Amino acid sequence: MRSTKLVSLCSVAVLLGGFSLGASAEQKLFVYTSMKESMIGGLKTAFQKKHPDVKVDFQSAGAGKLMAKIAAERESGKILADVLWTSEVPDFYQLKDQDVLMKYTPTEMKSLINPLPDYDGSFTAVRLGTLGIAYNTRHIKEAPKSWDDLKKPAFKGAFGIANPALSGTAYMSVAVLSKTFGWAYFEALRANGAKMGKGSGQVVDDTASGDLVGSLAVDYITLDKVDKGATLALVFPPEMLVIPSPIAIFKNTPNADAAKKFVDFVLSKEGQTIIAEEGTLPVRSDVKAPDRYKLPTADEAMKRAMKIDYKAIMAEKEATIKKFTDIMQK
Repeated sequence: MRSTKLVSLCSVAVLLGGFSLGASAEQKLFVYTSMKESMIGGLKTAFQKKHPDVKVDFQSAGAGKLMAKIAAERESGKILADVLWTSEVPDFYQLKDQDVLMKYTPTEMKSLINPLPDYDGSFTAVRLGTLGIAYNTRHIKEAPKSWDDLKKPAFKGAFGIANPALSGTAYMSVAVLSKTFGWAYFEALRANGAKMGKGSGQVVDDTASGDLVGSLAVDYITLDKVDKGATLALVFPPEMLVIPSPIAIFKNTPNADAAKKFVDFVLSKEGQTIIAEEGTLPVRSDVKAPDRYKLPTADEAMKRAMKIDYKAIMAEKEATIKKFTDIMQK
C-alpha cells in the first residue's frame, strides 16, 4: 500500500510540476539584424536580465541577405523571425506595403526623436547611423571640412566608397549624396581617382591599413577601429548623412508580447545607453554618446541631416546603383 501511495504522490508531483512549468513557460524571441554582434549581444544580455522569462536569439547578417531570407520564408509559409532591425529604411516601407509588419507604438515614444515621415507604428527608428569621412591620420594631416575636400590632391587615387549593390548603408549614402549634390559630384570624385570598394567595413579596414587614405565611413565601424588603436579619425561635413536604423515586429509572430518588450527595451534609456556606447547616435535626447567619440548630439545631427525621400530612393534603387557603378568603373 505504502509503495502504491508513494507512486501516486510522485505522479501528482510530476503533474503539478508540469503545470507549474507551463504557467511560467519561457518565451522565445528571434531577431534578424544587421547590427554588429557586440551591440546586439550587449542588448540581449541586459534585456534577459530584465526579462528572464524571455530567451533571445538573433541572426546577424547584411540587410540584403536578411531580406532574401525573409522572402524565402514567406514563400514557404512562415517567417521564422519575430523582429527585424537593420539600417535599410526602404526595406521597411516595402514590408509595410506588403502588410507583414505589426503596428506597435513603443511605450516611450514621446521621449524619442522620430526621423521617419508618416510614422504609423509599423517601424520605429532605434538609432541614427551617421556616415562621415574617415581618414588615415598618418597620410592626411589636415582634416577635411567639406564633401568638396575629397576632390583635392590629398585624396587623389585613394578614397573609397563601398559598393551600394552590396551594402544597404552605402546605397542610402550614394542615393542621398546624389540627390543633394547631383551626379556631377561623383563624376568629380572619380576624376580624382576615387574607388568603389566592397562592404562598408572593408573600406574602413583599407583606410586603417593605408591602402586608402580616406573613405565614406559608418560611425560605429570607424570608431571601433579607433578604440582599438587605428590611426583613423572621423569627421562630419556641415551636411550630414544620417541613416536611421528601424526596428519592426512581424505581424503574425506568435511571440508578440516578447517582441514588444524587446522593442520597448532597446528604446528605453538603458537600451539606448548600450547603443550609444557602441559609437552611434541614440534616438533619445536624454542619452549621449561617450565624449571620446566626438559625435554630434542626436538633435544636432537631425538639424544638419540631408533630406531623404525614402519612397523615391526605394523606387530608384536599380537605376541609382547602375549609375554609380558606371561612373566608378570609368
